[in-house]
Amino acid sequence: MKSLQQLLGIELPIIQAPMAGVQGSALAIAVSNAGGLGSLPCAMLDLDALRAELSRIRDGTARPYNVNFFCHAPPTPDAVGEAAWRTLLAPYYRELGVDVTTIPTAPARVPFNAEAAEVLESFKPPVVSFHFGLPSRQLVARVKAWGAKVLASATTVDEARWLEARGVDAVIAQGLEAGGHRGIFLSNNLTTQVGTFALLPQVIRAVKLPVIAAGGIADARGVAAAIALGAAGVQVGTAYLLCPEATTSALHRAALQSEAATHTALTNLFTGRPARAIVNRLIRELGTISPAAPAFPLAAAAIAPLRARAESQGSGDFSPFWAGQNATGCREVPAAVLTRELAAATRRE
Repeated sequence: MKSLQQLLGIELPIIQAPMAGVQGSALAIAVSNAGGLGSLPCAMLDLDALRAELSRIRDGTARPYNVNFFCHAPPTPDAVGEAAWRTLLAPYYRELGVDVTTIPTAPARVPFNAEAAEVLESFKPPVVSFHFGLPSRQLVARVKAWGAKVLASATTVDEARWLEARGVDAVIAQGLEAGGHRGIFLSNNLTTQVGTFALLPQVIRAVKLPVIAAGGIADARGVAAAIALGAAGVQVGTAYLLCPEATTSALHRAALQSEAATHTALTNLFTGRPARAIVNRLIRELGTISPAAPAFPLAAAAIAPLRARAESQGSGDFSPFWAGQNATGCREVPAAVLTRELAAATRRE
């Protein structure tokens, strides 16, 4: 089996996790130029923004990089459910002076489709990764046709086997510690979700592909531990959030450097799908998982104006401050420095 470096054409077995809302091309470029695999989150980009970001990456690095997309099935809007969700949020609207009649219902995240594939074809990114499963076989074949390697997240052994059967080149084993959205896609049962170092060896035994460890890895010792368990490489997200190349907001940065970062939870309140975030007022008062939250990504629309109004007043009460369970690696250092430090234990002198 090829090493991850050979498979992806990278120097270091470090993948920067794609993190929508807190990064753009600058972070991806910095990590790729340092020898890791920088990643661009594309789930919230329209086609024009996607082209612009890919152009910046093309101008900023000659090294391999990754583009990441979601593969969720677009939900059918439910007017009754949406009304119930907004009724639950109504006290907050009144408190912050938000006019509920002005809130749009359009989702902010679109799954990978033929239009996005067409944009990608002109840039031919060397790595394409997917979250929540895979797009159609036709779209996967289209991506592979220009030579791209395909990665995808698995949160269970069954998901890893499913991905292997559909031709991915490597599996990202996403442990329960990981920040942001769970990649879970074969089930909605959160009792199937386990920690990184419980999941990793099980997935390695189950598939014949390189396996990348993700979740709770924040320093060189964590990387070394994952490699010792058989990981071909690691994917790190939270540790990059304080890097100057990240677009993490001032409020989010402050939370990551406070006691609040030791309290994270899986919640569906912000988007309708379980994702790990720093616990804030909304989570404390409505609970972590609410049956009232519309299906992903529809829940986000009703939360957005609360977030905007609160943030304008210096509050993160309604903000999805995505973070994993281990924020100890978060430091205000350049992404290149962090990338090389993470890989220090994997280098042979």
